[in-house]
Amino acid sequence: MVPETERSLLLQQLKNYLLFLKESGHTHAPLNSELSEMPVIAIPSASFHNSSSQPLEYPMTSNSSSTGLSDVREELGECERCKLCETRQTIVFGSGNPNADLVFVGEGPGADEDAQGLPFVGRAGKKLTEIIEKGMLLDREKDTYICNIVKCRPPGNRDPEKDEVDACKPFLIKQLKAIRPKVIVALGKPAASTLLGRTVPITKERGTWHEFEGMKLMLTYHPAYLLRAYTKENRQAVYDDMQKVLEALKA
Repeated sequence: MVPETERSLLLQQLKNYLLFLKESGHTHAPLNSELSEMPVIAIPSASFHNSSSQPLEYPMTSNSSSTGLSDVREELGECERCKLCETRQTIVFGSGNPNADLVFVGEGPGADEDAQGLPFVGRAGKKLTEIIEKGMLLDREKDTYICNIVKCRPPGNRDPEKDEVDACKPFLIKQLKAIRPKVIVALGKPAASTLLGRTVPITKERGTWHEFEGMKLMLTYHPAYLLRAYTKENRQAVYDDMQKVLEALKA
C-alpha cells in the first residue's frame, strides 16, 4: 500500500498537471512515450468542468508554451546534475499558466516546496500570493507562472551555490523562452544576479528595468525578505515595483 503522505503528494501532482493542461487550453492528457502503442487516456469531462459530454483525449498541440515546458521538464528528468539531488525530496519545476504574460523567478524551494513539489507554497509563497492577488489584483494561477533558479531545495534553505545555479540555469532559460512572457520579475538578489549574469546589489537596483533575452525584467525584493524586514518602506517599495509591472503589462 502506498503511504498516505506519498499518496497525497501524487494526487496533488496529478491535480496540478491536469490544471496545467486545462489552463494551457488543451483537452487531452498526453501519454508517456513508452505507452504510445496503447489506447489514449480519456479524462472524464467532469475533471475539467467541461460542458461537453465527450471524454477528453490526446494529443496536445506542438507549438504551445505548455508543450515547450513539457519538453524542458522531460529533458530535466530526475536530475542529478548537482549535489542538491542528494538531499531533495522533490524536484520543484514550476507552476501556473504556461502562457502567462508575467513570470516570477525566485531563488529555490524551501521545506514546504520540497515536500509538495510546488514553488512558493510556504510563508514566502503566501506573501507572494498576497502581492499578486491583493496588490496587483491578478490571479496567481491564471495570470502568472512561478519558478526558481534552482529546482531542488538547498539544505537548510541556504543560498544556492554557483555550481548548483550553473547546473540549473540552462533549464531556467529554456523555461522562460518557452513561455516568452511580457515581463519577468526577479525576486531577490540570487534571482536577479542569475538572470543578469552579475552580482546585483538588490537594495540599490530594485525597481529598475532590465532585459533578459528580449523580455522585460524587473528587480524587486524577495517575499522572504519582506517577512524578515516587514517595514512600511519595504512594503511600499515592492508595491511600487509591481505597479510598474502592471503598467508594462498593459502597454
